[in-house]
Amino acid sequence: MEGFIRFVGTGGARVVTAKQARSTGGLWFSYRNTNLYIDPGPGALVRLHGLRNGYDPSQLDGIILTHKHLDHANDVNVMIEAMADGGFRRKGHLFCPRDAIEEDPVVLRYVRSYLEGLNLLRPDGQYRLGDIAFTVPVRHIHPVESYGLIFHLNKRIGIIADTRFWDALPGFYDQVDILIVNVLRVKPIASDEKIDHLSVDDFRRIIAAVRPQMAVMTHFGLNFIQEKPPLLAHKITGETGIDVVAAYDGMTLEF
Repeated sequence: MEGFIRFVGTGGARVVTAKQARSTGGLWFSYRNTNLYIDPGPGALVRLHGLRNGYDPSQLDGIILTHKHLDHANDVNVMIEAMADGGFRRKGHLFCPRDAIEEDPVVLRYVRSYLEGLNLLRPDGQYRLGDIAFTVPVRHIHPVESYGLIFHLNKRIGIIADTRFWDALPGFYDQVDILIVNVLRVKPIASDEKIDHLSVDDFRRIIAAVRPQMAVMTHFGLNFIQEKPPLLAHKITGETGIDVVAAYDGMTLEF
């Protein structure tokens, strides 16, 4: 094993966040000697310390925000401070959309002084931190700036963050080995609904086009959780022939 992803939280959107029906802690991403945290939503710091074997945020090298909505970014300030040993040393890099630090910012100005570097995400952007290299393939369709990620490691790992489906979307994640997708809803989203999130049908279309070795669903809404995600994953595996996994809080994916 060269790397792993720990699903600190697998819940998403406002109702699940408020009820904590699933944790909204985001992902700890580790490869060789480099550690990143992706989307530290509400409860990230507390959940991190509560995991078996423990995780020390001062061991982080960087944090990525795919976008600034609170279920993804609420704990970003306290995680930056923890990464920098309470702010007593400059440490770590933040990667985020421009609107997370400009108008109506979620990243407070005073904690930015604790960082070694602040890097803005952009379409076609290429980034490296320690052993981890990643690219941003496209801006997603969402009310705020939202970006997906592709990590170029011993495996190509794609993360499709919050977005509405459009026909060209799967092509931006072509040839990834592992695809992690935020799937909020079970039922399809009508064209006139102002909900820029993916449904199970969208997920099927994406993985049928991309054909990854493994596809992981996460970031579930309340109705999705009530429909028992492992059963839905098993059904989609049978329909597509792709290894589909429904993530759960605390799950570790090794690669």
